[in-house]
Amino acid sequence: MKVLHTSDWHIGRTLHDKKRHDEHRAFLDWLLQVISERQIDLLLVCGDIFDTITPGNRQLELYYSFLRSALDMGCRHIIIIGGNHDSPSLLDAPRQVLQPMGVHVIGSARARAEEEVIVLHDPEGKPEAVVCAVPYLRDRDVRTSVEQEDAADKSRRLAAGIAQHYEQVCAHGAAVRDSLSSWVPMIVTGHLFTTGASVLAGDGVRDLYVGTALEVSASMFPPEADYVALGHLHVPQKVAGSDTIRYSGSPIPMGFGEASTSKQILEVEFLPDTLFCEVETLSVPMFQRLERISGTLEAIEASLGQLVQQHTSIWVEVEYEGTLSASVLREHLETIIDQSAVQIIRLRNTTLNTHMLHGSSWQQTLDELDEREVFRRRLEMETLEPEEADQLKALYESILFSFNEEL
Repeated sequence: MKVLHTSDWHIGRTLHDKKRHDEHRAFLDWLLQVISERQIDLLLVCGDIFDTITPGNRQLELYYSFLRSALDMGCRHIIIIGGNHDSPSLLDAPRQVLQPMGVHVIGSARARAEEEVIVLHDPEGKPEAVVCAVPYLRDRDVRTSVEQEDAADKSRRLAAGIAQHYEQVCAHGAAVRDSLSSWVPMIVTGHLFTTGASVLAGDGVRDLYVGTALEVSASMFPPEADYVALGHLHVPQKVAGSDTIRYSGSPIPMGFGEASTSKQILEVEFLPDTLFCEVETLSVPMFQRLERISGTLEAIEASLGQLVQQHTSIWVEVEYEGTLSASVLREHLETIIDQSAVQIIRLRNTTLNTHMLHGSSWQQTLDELDEREVFRRRLEMETLEPEEADQLKALYESILFSFNEEL
């Protein structure tokens, strides 16, 4: 049995107001080619299919068109779990239509453990895998609030609730597998942050739970699991050094911080009559090149000139070290890239604080800042005690979290 593990597509995502629909379409076309050429039996999509809880019609069309084409390519099973960016109700709405076609969707935690356990069958009707399809577990799914609990109590109760949920679902999955007449692999999914995992600055990974930096240990996953397919983190990586507990990572760079990182999906093959699987890394092509260049005006001019000579579409973030105003700098750099395939997407001044102190005319647009940077700069305009500033930051994070969660 061949399984393809992918996650964090973030369909509908933009990069500083640049739409990325063409990149997502190119990735999904490539993914269809992989499914066909490598004869994939099961596709796992481990959360964050969409970038927001309200994807537009264009994003939904891309998603459903892909599902139809993947089935036409011979993929017999598709399992999709919800992530923290996804709307559970939107994902779950068509599941009664999709399930008879071989597409199983678990948009949110189910009331009963058995509802997250899926038994897959081969064309002859024989069981070929048991999947514990655990989605992103929201706070309300696994934790009961108590009066006067502090952040530490909340974190402990939340971690305990997540562990208990996995224990119940995986115990049922193991019992189902034990009841079968022949051995089949058990696969576990998740959309969470594991202890010791890596992230990159600016990769767009959103906090899962406000008020706590909750991480779960790899020991939470049961030893009966033959493979654990995870989503949420955009950097592909093993968990606790295990070949069979993996993040596939996002298939396209989420920001300029990932400009130089390679992207991948994972093919997992379960061999007949063995207790082991083989995991192969498949490199994802680069569909839109990103580059970050920095330094003085002279260094930036030289780097831009080299990029222009490559005659390919490149989106650039410029980190400038100097005293020119933003408008003058942008106008000058635009003359270098004029009539080329290079576009400057973001322009930053890495010595901006110094310029602000000296009354520099440097200006940035809101498109060039994220919501946290805007709030940080607003706080710097006030005279606040450190405790007051920390409290305001925590409240602001709570607002952002509520805004991004499905109500």
